Amino acid sequence: MSFHAWVALTGVLLLMLALSSAYLKQLPVTASVVYLLVGFAIGPIGFGVIRIEIREAAPWLERLTQIAVIVSLFFSGLRLRVPWNGPAWRAAYILAGPGMLVTIAGIAVFARFALGLDLATALLLGAVIAPTDPVLAGMVAVNNAADRDRMRYGLSGEAGLNDGLAFPFVLLALQWNSHGGAGVWIGEWALRHLAWSVPVALGIGFLMGHGVGLITIRFRNQQRTTSAASDFLALALIALAFALAEAVGATGFLAAFAAGVGLRHAEVKVVMATPHPAARNAPTEEFDQAEIAGSHPPAETLVGAVTTTRELRLPAAAAGVVIAELVTFGDTAERLLEFFLIVLVGITVSVHWDPRAIPLAAVLFLVIRPLGTWFLCARAPVSTTQRWLMGWFGVRGIASVYFVTYILGQGARGRFAIDTTDLTISVIALSILVHGLTALPVISWYERRLARHKVADEGGVVTAVRA
Repeated sequence: MSFHAWVALTGVLLLMLALSSAYLKQLPVTASVVYLLVGFAIGPIGFGVIRIEIREAAPWLERLTQIAVIVSLFFSGLRLRVPWNGPAWRAAYILAGPGMLVTIAGIAVFARFALGLDLATALLLGAVIAPTDPVLAGMVAVNNAADRDRMRYGLSGEAGLNDGLAFPFVLLALQWNSHGGAGVWIGEWALRHLAWSVPVALGIGFLMGHGVGLITIRFRNQQRTTSAASDFLALALIALAFALAEAVGATGFLAAFAAGVGLRHAEVKVVMATPHPAARNAPTEEFDQAEIAGSHPPAETLVGAVTTTRELRLPAAAAGVVIAELVTFGDTAERLLEFFLIVLVGITVSVHWDPRAIPLAAVLFLVIRPLGTWFLCARAPVSTTQRWLMGWFGVRGIASVYFVTYILGQGARGRFAIDTTDLTISVIALSILVHGLTALPVISWYERRLARHKVADEGGVVTAVRA
């Protein structure tokens, strides 16, 4: 396709999205399912308008998906207001750590013995498919900072952490393949990509997000300007956190996520030191739900669409304006990324479809993920219902596409690359369909159940449903 044809196709797709957005919200499926069907329609399986072969398009797809993931990770972190040591994070740590290892091992074992893949390819496939996706988990993840639901928190925290935590195991599989098996190199891999990369990335991201957030809020408060470009702030912070982490050999994905969390905690620090006057009139239930942030609701909920210079004399109002602008920008960016990248998956799946993905997806969705979550989260502060829902909603997506394009960029060839690419794209498409078709009815049922059976946990926080 020529450049002008690409521009025309992009315009048509965006126009369709704009005109149909109100109707999409009324459908009993998530928008991601519709986007996937659009990809089917314009790809080789439909009208044949466009054909994309990932192995040929890997160079530009790698950068596109990498940008999509780091942007989505940052804004996912920005919604998480509970500190790292809060009980709402416990399930996220379990799912992103032991849960991901169980998933990698389960997929690798199934791929090795049921699908007949060699050990290196089976391990790579497990590492590529294991992470859940922050881009596609919007329906079941935390969607505003006032949300303290522990099921949503577990899924959001997991999706934010495990993209970065899965990457070392992608590198492990690549090295396993190049070395022809295990060896002394595994010790160096563990030191470099686990012991160093993970904590350093989290530290860099959080400190940068927290520091830049405090400086920005202070400037907005002192200058009292209503026209500062907070979207530039977000892009700058994402770029700097990612680049600095990568420069010192840490994982940029984790740094981008932690930068979002750090910026959110800058807002918490400001409002706790100088509360907004309107917070004194907040509903009692909202006070109860603010687990760690004391009795102060998120600052952005206390500022209007238009904030005057006089209001900005309040540090909490300045914090609210900064965060509100970032959230608005993030929502738009995430919708665009979700649309284009899922359409891309729909286009490519006809080229890369592998029927072996059906039993693989069935085992992953129905056995490995649910049972792993059930047993590993047995002592986490979540209810039985929440454990089952977290086990079901392990949405696979764009991060896995990035991993595929990365390994192709590293020179992976032959069955090692072909099997990983085809099975990954096929499983992602199945995940979008299966989870997209079930998300709305299951979440509607869950929210009705919450409304009927709210109970307080030991700390007096209304968060769980005891099944």
